[in-house]
Amino acid sequence: MELDTIAAISTPMGEGAIAIVRLSGDDAIQIADKVYKGKQRLGEVESHTIHYGYIIDPQTGNKVEEVMVSVLRGPRTFTRENIIEINCHGGLVSVNRVLQLVLNEGARLAEPGEFTKRAFLNGRIDLSQAEGVIDLIRAKTDRAMNVALGQLDGRLSKKIKTLRQALLETVAHVEVNIDYPEYDAEEMTNQLLLEKAQFVYQEIEKLLETAAQGKILREGLATAIIGRPNVGKSSLLNSLVHENKAIVTDIPGTTRDVIEEYVNVRGVPLRLIDTAGIRETEDIVEKIGVERSRQALKAAQLILLVLNYSEELTKEDEALMEAIENMDAIIIVNKTDLEQKIDLERVKELAIDRSIVTTSLLRDEGVDELEEAIKELFFVAGIEGEDVTYVSNSRHIALLNQAKKSVQDAILAVENGMPVDMVQIDITRTWELLGEIIGDSVHESLIDQLFSQFCLGK
Repeated sequence: MELDTIAAISTPMGEGAIAIVRLSGDDAIQIADKVYKGKQRLGEVESHTIHYGYIIDPQTGNKVEEVMVSVLRGPRTFTRENIIEINCHGGLVSVNRVLQLVLNEGARLAEPGEFTKRAFLNGRIDLSQAEGVIDLIRAKTDRAMNVALGQLDGRLSKKIKTLRQALLETVAHVEVNIDYPEYDAEEMTNQLLLEKAQFVYQEIEKLLETAAQGKILREGLATAIIGRPNVGKSSLLNSLVHENKAIVTDIPGTTRDVIEEYVNVRGVPLRLIDTAGIRETEDIVEKIGVERSRQALKAAQLILLVLNYSEELTKEDEALMEAIENMDAIIIVNKTDLEQKIDLERVKELAIDRSIVTTSLLRDEGVDELEEAIKELFFVAGIEGEDVTYVSNSRHIALLNQAKKSVQDAILAVENGMPVDMVQIDITRTWELLGEIIGDSVHESLIDQLFSQFCLGK
């Protein structure tokens, strides 16, 4: 790994109270000392202390910024290297001037995610924990944040390491049987292989049971609000977002494009998509909006189909209910403040086993029931305990599925009486796949790709 000192702005760009320029590397303290002026030189102060002073332009001697500087000496730091954090006023000009000065004095501009990458390469965290960092940054609900914290804390890593250790012991036992058959009975080896493989298989299955929910928490649930024009789709979006994001009128066809907004519904992050009313139309602009609505419908993971309580079911309503027949959906019958004209029995018949929620969005009635229905649809009771190890990363899920297939092949091979050295191939392959999750056996190109997704300065 490169041992040069890196620097970057670690706070979001824009105006704010405080901005932070972070340095990491062997020369971080010496570089900061060249631009810092305070009561003491930073090279002389105790580790994990913060100091008041000024940033000075070494070329002119002029004061550039009033700052507080944190000094953290390795290895007791995030990267296990010396770290300096310069806290300055949060303005575009001031923070960039500070960054430019430290770059002029020998630091290199960090690549996206390079601080976390160094923490990984220096052995402070493994790859799954590093990915937990970015999940924590991107978390949109408390529940998603708790899952990311669990991963960052090493909950998944500990589970994976336990499984890999069990497989390693099994491989070692097989090697003894192959090299010294006189000291080990083949029947005992086969029994051990079967027990260990079945244990690993069951544990992988438990992890994968949380995958669907974990992925939703990490990425959000693509949720399309569909229905005929003027049934209350935009009102529903506004009610869930708790803000007037979409224009609401009595005129059919007001929404002509797709509107997207993230919302937290009982801990479930929804990427709400308010679509144009789906109907046959001659209006060119509305026709484009309807086509985009149909595309959003195909890509959605959850459908909120809105019907009008004060109108009879139409062929368009029934066609929409047929179109979502094999999809996760909740039926919303809106406008219960008006006279009932819809046939609710017919709605129940078409809905099959789906939840039906009646609402009056004008009076803010039924929204709580809808939010509870969404939560119950995706978060089954009994799988939400605090000690549950969630798998939320697509890369982890794919590797676990491959590992599950590999260990399943090992189980079948033992049951079919295959030689132990043949079974060992599948056991070793499972061990390697699990190692890719935590970064013990992973290509450098994948590491570079993963850390490139981080924001600059993290």
